Amino acid sequence: MTSEELAKKIVSILESKKGSDIEIINVEEKTTLADYFVIATGNSTTQIKALADEVEYLLKNEDQIMADHVEGRSGDKWILIDFKDVVVHVMHPEVRAQYDLESLWEK
Repeated sequence: MTSEELAKKIVSILESKKGSDIEIINVEEKTTLADYFVIATGNSTTQIKALADEVEYLLKNEDQIMADHVEGRSGDKWILIDFKDVVVHVMHPEVRAQYDLESLWEK
């Protein structure tokens, strides 16, 4: 699976769990951290955790793709899941507005 296909699959998973404002940002030319960032909003800490859990669960069980690293589970307002070529950010609306990753990486 290419990194673009993985990003699109992650978007599909997030949509199925009612994530909102989902965006894919191609960062391939801007950083060596990843090829794509997928950013989604969860409207509560419970939904943020459910979105992140579903992405990890389905990729592991359907595609045998394991997250390389996960951060933010303790605070639950921003969970980052690193799949090497694709980094997923599931954020609370206030946190997403504060950090505005779209503006930072789309410039």
